[in-house]
Amino acid sequence: MHGLRASMRRLPWTKVIAYALPVPLGLALSGGLVWRASHAAFAGVTSNSGNRWTAGSLNLTNDSGGLPMFQISNMTPGQSGSRCIAITSSSTLPANIKLYGSHAAVPANDISPYINLTIEDGTGGTFSSCAGFTPNGATDYTGTLDDFLTNRTNYANGVGPWAVSGSPPQTISYRITWTFSASAPDTTQGGSTPNVSFNWEAQTT
Repeated sequence: MHGLRASMRRLPWTKVIAYALPVPLGLALSGGLVWRASHAAFAGVTSNSGNRWTAGSLNLTNDSGGLPMFQISNMTPGQSGSRCIAITSSSTLPANIKLYGSHAAVPANDISPYINLTIEDGTGGTFSSCAGFTPNGATDYTGTLDDFLTNRTNYANGVGPWAVSGSPPQTISYRITWTFSASAPDTTQGGSTPNVSFNWEAQTT
């Protein structure tokens, strides 16, 4: 202790202050940091809630009840007939509808080249009756069943399009008229067409 006092007496007064200040000064600085940290909780927040995304949908139905439009037997050349079907869109998006065909295995004596089709779209008319059917304008398709099944096979090359706005329900009626060609040869006797499906497909615009 006496040695420390003696050494301090020998030191200049500025060095004595330098030795004395570090501990209190360090405490003061650390206290300042704590004070600042304790007052760093100010915040301002705004939010916008309830956001979500919902996809639209495309949906088509028809009024056939699952029954085929045509089951014609014992035809003779020149015979004809018509059936209607109503297609209803419940789509929530603007879309175009097209019609195309598909079929099962082709029979050995295929008479589809001698079945002529005329397809029209319009209003009125149902699966049970074409009474009240009114065409919208020009005929949509005229040709043989064979041509229809060969060249109208998917949406890209289908007959149409017919536009729907995306404000359901919207209904379009179709009338399909067939004629067994009056010039069908004797070789068509006992012949038949393949089982045919008429397909309506909607795609967004």
